[in-house]
Amino acid sequence: MSIRIVAKELYRLEQEVQGFEDRLKTAAPKDKDELENHLLRLRAERNHLRGILEAKKEPPPHRRPK
Repeated sequence: MSIRIVAKELYRLEQEVQGFEDRLKTAAPKDKDELENHLLRLRAERNHLRGILEAKKEPPPHRRPK
């Protein structure tokens, strides 16, 4: 994946996580468990993509200054 694609996907997930957090604040008690489970999965995917993006931004070891 290119950095641009990862960044776009990360942005989409950030927006989705924010939307679910807002929905969770006003959700009925019976719906909160389902929303929390979905939110946990979204956060895990978001954090995974953040790690990928950070790794891609680092220069390769053979190009680092000595």
